[in-house]
Amino acid sequence: MSNIIEEIKRPITTEMKLFEEKFYESMKSSVPLLDKVTRFIVTTKGKQMRPMFIFLCAKLLGEVNSKTYRGASMIELIHTATLVHDDVVDESFKRRNFFSINALWKNKIAVLVGDYLLSKSVLLSTDHKDYDLLSVISRTIREMSEGELLQLEKARKLDITEEIYYEIIRQKTATLIAACCEIGVLSNGADEVLAKKMQDFGTYTGMAFQIKDDLFDYLSSNIIGKPVGIDIKEQKMTLPLIHTLKNASESDRKYYFNTIKRYNNDKNRVKALIDFVKKSGGLDYAIGVMKDFQQKAKNILDEFPDSDAKKSLLLMLDYVIERKF
Repeated sequence: MSNIIEEIKRPITTEMKLFEEKFYESMKSSVPLLDKVTRFIVTTKGKQMRPMFIFLCAKLLGEVNSKTYRGASMIELIHTATLVHDDVVDESFKRRNFFSINALWKNKIAVLVGDYLLSKSVLLSTDHKDYDLLSVISRTIREMSEGELLQLEKARKLDITEEIYYEIIRQKTATLIAACCEIGVLSNGADEVLAKKMQDFGTYTGMAFQIKDDLFDYLSSNIIGKPVGIDIKEQKMTLPLIHTLKNASESDRKYYFNTIKRYNNDKNRVKALIDFVKKSGGLDYAIGVMKDFQQKAKNILDEFPDSDAKKSLLLMLDYVIERKF
C-alpha cells in the first residue's frame, strides 16, 4: 500500500517536501511549552492525505502557488486540532502508536493546544486576506463540531437511522476532505460553480473513506491496529449494523440491540452480532454504498482533461476503498 501512496504523490513530491517546512512554520510559537508540543506533533504526523488532496486538486487547474500552501497549512492545522481534541473526548492515550498529547501533557494543555491550532488556521487566512478560504475553513470547523455532537446525542439512545448516519459521517469526516478539494481549486482562481463541484467530489470521497473505516470493525484480518468489534463495544452505530438491524425480525432486533446496549463487553455476544451482520448482508450492503460514492466522485473527475494530477486522484479513489489500514 505504501507504493500506492508514493505513486499518488509522484506529481507533487516537491510540493509535499516544501509543505512540511511551511507547516512547521505555521505552528511556531514564542511560548516554549506550545513550541515543545507542536514540535512533537510534527514528528508524529500521519500520511498527510489532506494536503495531497489540496495540491492535486490545485494541479487540475494549474500550478501550486503560495495560496495553495497556505490552504494546505490551514487544513492540516484544523485536522491536527480535531485529533488533539478527539483524544480528549475519547479519553484516548495513543495516537498513531505514539502517546497522545493528553497522555503526555494532560487534558487541560491538550484542549488549549487544539484551540491554539484552530486560531492559527484562522489567522493564516486573515493575515493574507484569503477570505474565500476563511469562509471554507469556518464552515468546516462548524460542521465537524456539529457532527461530533450529533453522534454523541444519538449514541445515548442508539436511534441512528441510515440518513442520520450519512449526515454524521458527512460532517465528521467528509467535510474536511471536501474543504481540501474546494481549497485546492480556489487557490487557482476557480469560480463558485467549479468550487462547489470539487466540494462534492471531496464529500463523496470522504463518505467512501469513512464507510471503509467502519468495515474494518468486521474484518478479523484488519491491520490498522483496530480491534475487531471495537465500534460495537463503544456503542457506535455504523452502516453495516444499521442496515442489518433495520431489516432484522423483531426478536433478532431486540436481542442484538440488547447486545449493543448492555452486553457490549461480552466477547461471545459481540462475536455473535458480527456474524449476524455478515450473514444478513450488512457488509455487502455497506460495500455497495461505498462503491456508489466512489463512482460519483469518479464521474466528477471524468469532466477534467487527462493529467498526472487527475491520474493520482483516480488512484487515490481506489486506495480509499481498497486500503488495508
